[in-house]
Amino acid sequence: MDVKRALEIYTDKNHNFEVKLEGQPVWIENVDEVHGMATVQVGPNPTNTQTVKVERLQED
Repeated sequence: MDVKRALEIYTDKNHNFEVKLEGQPVWIENVDEVHGMATVQVGPNPTNTQTVKVERLQED
């Protein structure tokens, strides 16, 4: 995924997109355009977050 698409998903009010990180569902919580990074929630636990390169995210 590229930064532009990650931002589109992050800012969409409906959030009806399936995004995965290495096969696991994630929720985009923030996108850092300058560095090409995204903070994501992995799975259902809101405290399980990771900051990863947006290229690692995949949209189903």
